Amino acid sequence: MQLKTILNRIERHSSFVYGDPTIEGNDLLFPIRPRANGHPVCSGCNKRCGTYDTAREPRRFQFIPLWGIAVFFLYAMRRVSCPSCGVKVESVPWAQGKSPITTSFAWFLARWAKRLSWKEVSEAFQTSWECVFRAVKIAVAWGLAHRDLIGIEAIGVDEVLWHRGHKYLTVVYEITTGRRRLLWVGEDRKEKTIRSFFGWFGDHTKDLKYVCSDMWKPYLTVIAEKASQAIHVLDRFHIMANISKAIDEIRANEVRQLKADGYEPILKRKRWLLLKRPENLTEKQTASMKELLQYNLRSVRAYLLKEEFQRLWDYVTPVWAGKFLDQWCRMVMRTRLEPMKKVARSLRGHRELILNWFRARGTISAGVVEGLNNKLKLTTRKAYGFRTFPAAEAALYHAMGGLPEPDGTHRFC
Repeated sequence: MQLKTILNRIERHSSFVYGDPTIEGNDLLFPIRPRANGHPVCSGCNKRCGTYDTAREPRRFQFIPLWGIAVFFLYAMRRVSCPSCGVKVESVPWAQGKSPITTSFAWFLARWAKRLSWKEVSEAFQTSWECVFRAVKIAVAWGLAHRDLIGIEAIGVDEVLWHRGHKYLTVVYEITTGRRRLLWVGEDRKEKTIRSFFGWFGDHTKDLKYVCSDMWKPYLTVIAEKASQAIHVLDRFHIMANISKAIDEIRANEVRQLKADGYEPILKRKRWLLLKRPENLTEKQTASMKELLQYNLRSVRAYLLKEEFQRLWDYVTPVWAGKFLDQWCRMVMRTRLEPMKKVARSLRGHRELILNWFRARGTISAGVVEGLNNKLKLTTRKAYGFRTFPAAEAALYHAMGGLPEPDGTHRFC
């Protein structure tokens, strides 16, 4: 079977004809010419028009490699004389705009970019990092234009640090049962950022039944305004994370105080001992914890308060959970542990949102947001970081957006 026959099977274009292939160095070149009775298509309005002129030198379009050999299409672009758009360069069916890679090669690279880092994909298929980025953008643009937003009942909103200098992304996930995907990503974590999401989401907002977020004030304000009909659930992970931060602050201050007073450094290297759950401690750590609990330290008292708070999640109804929460907050406010008292005041201020966790129990899993955040961080690490927001945005949609792909005659991978 000839190479031209293979191309006509998998990459056939009715108004164009493949010429005989030639080898130039390490590249396999396929010339393409228009059919004699064919008319070029205007790139502005996509209508067939008359030919204005033809380029002297053919343009190269990189195609999927064959047996490790780089393959290129050679085609002399025509300009059209369009009654509506004037003189325009024609639109060709195997590539988009000024892209130097074919659409088939773009989808080929994009599919591999889900498995390998972009740098590894560029090295494996003899192209550049920029070509892989361009391919991912093509796949993401098509997927975003064709994805289905109907039936979204639950979303999770969170912020993630993606660059040094306190540069954050606001990410919105769909966490409807059976559907886990990235819906939207925006730069920064301000009110206008989350407002941009609801502006983009539009009329679909009224279908929301549950919204999960942390206690970041801009998120709480906008969600209460834009999705008031939904049950707003505060993420359990962030609540416990705030308590752990308070314990760590108390421990650090107490370590410095003990050192200044000349006492034995009992709390030295005990940070993770106080932050881990008892069931996750190793045998050696369990023995160290038993020894540490014998001392009347502020850090130990804070740790015991944290373990007492864990009982909250065992309740079934919001009524009894609310009574326990109020009792725990009163107990904390009677202590002299200022970081823990700060947490208690915050919990009191968000009491109803915390109790929504029990109203939504069994319907959504708030913890899925943190699982998706871990995948997000893995995606950025796999791509060796991003200098610009558009690159990070494309990578995250590509890896986590659950975007659809067009049907093709051959997937190549």
